[in-house]
Order: sequence, then structure tokens, then C-alpha cells
Amino acid sequence: MKKLLSLLLVAVMLVACFAGCSAKETIVVGYTIYAPMNYLDESGELVGFDTDLAKAVFENLGYQVLFQEIDWNSKYTDLDAGTIQCVWNGFTANTADDDGVLRSQKVDFSYNYMENRQVIVAKKDAGIAAAADLSGKTAAVESGSAGETYAKSFDKVTTKGFTKQTDCLFEVNAGTADFAVVDAQLAKSYAGKGDYAALTIVEDLSSDVEFYAIGFKKGSELTAKVNEQLEKLAADGTIAKLAEQYGVETTAITDFSDQK
Repeated sequence: MKKLLSLLLVAVMLVACFAGCSAKETIVVGYTIYAPMNYLDESGELVGFDTDLAKAVFENLGYQVLFQEIDWNSKYTDLDAGTIQCVWNGFTANTADDDGVLRSQKVDFSYNYMENRQVIVAKKDAGIAAAADLSGKTAAVESGSAGETYAKSFDKVTTKGFTKQTDCLFEVNAGTADFAVVDAQLAKSYAGKGDYAALTIVEDLSSDVEFYAIGFKKGSELTAKVNEQLEKLAADGTIAKLAEQYGVETTAITDFSDQK
């Protein structure tokens, strides 16, 4: 009898636990493959500064986190449709899209949490050193990105759009584009290394400073909640630790007091 009661008690506890776990709300985070922010490690696990920080924030808030790879050009559609709840993937906040509309008018942004720039990446022997050298050339850009907008700011440049920033570097490496315009964070992870040893960043052609922030659907209650967690994770050293781990300690922002 005692054994039966024990088994029944265990069964009840398991059901209660399952019900509690099932009730845990899920947050879907939209991302693209982009080292050092979101990328697959050698074991195929999704890691990166943005990945790990998103996990820390949403787990502290009691959510289950799922990551959904998206087409960057469809980020606004995905947010509005509710297939993702935020875009956390090196999302430049202080800029406008090609339509001239500020991104901050399309989504709600969290605090700025990292500095970035748009940079020109070309082959070392391409003869590209100044803006005039870009005239008449073809730029590989991620469709819908700040890099695409920046590329179009140069005179007589033709742009070719791709799904991922890494695709842009591949095109330049293969000789099917003259240069790429990508985020500095990504460029520093690839240019001059491994298969991309022939590529270099043309530092003199970099854009003004930009800022990454997390994008939410307009009116989302998550924005304020995430900002609160960013403050806490900055205060306890988590952000600084992750920044050092992923080599972005010189650009990560750990003081949000001037953004309140």
C-alpha cells in the first residue's frame, strides 16, 4: 500500500512539474549567422555574444528562449507577424533604411548595447584605398542592411544583395564582387584569416559610429523588461564577461545611465 501511495505521489509531482514547465512562455529570437554575435561553434551549437546575452536576459525573465534564423530583409515582416518576438543580431538602431524611414519608427529599440561601424572589405591587391576607387565597382551587401544603405552613399557603385553578410565576403573572395560592405564586428572576425586571408578592411572608408540595439514590435512590453535586465547584467559584470569571451570588450556598452 505504501509503495502504491509513493508511486501515486511521484506521478502527481511529475504531472505538476510537466504542467508548470509547459506553461512557461516561449520567446522566439530572430537572428542570422554572424560571428561573433550569433554563430555555430565546432559542435554545431549556436553561440555568440548576442546569443549568450539573450539567453541570460530571457532566462532571468522566466522565458524559454528559442532562436529562429531569419532572412534579414524580412525582419520587420517577421516581427509584425509574431513569428519572432525580437531581432537580436547586431541590429543597427541609429540609421534609416533605403526608404528613408528611421528604423526607430518601425520598431521599438532597447538600450544601445554595442558600438559598430560599416566597413569596406576588399582583396588586398584590389587597389581600393579611397572613395574614388569605388566608382564603377560592384559592392556585395546584405539586403536590407545598414551596409546596403552605406554602399549606396558612394558615387557610381552598383550593389548586389545577398541573404547573409558572410555571403558578401564569399563573393569578394571569389572575385564576383569588387568589395563588400559589412559590419565591423563581422569583418574583424573573418578578413585576413583562414579562407579569407586575401581580404582586408579598408579602414579609411569606414562609416561613422553606429549602435546595436534589440528590436521589438512597436508597443511591445518586452522592451522595458529587457532594458531592466541589461542594467542588471551590466551591474553584475555579466555583459563585460561575455564581451571579453567573444572579443568585443572595446565596443560593448556596460553603462546605460545616459540612455534612460
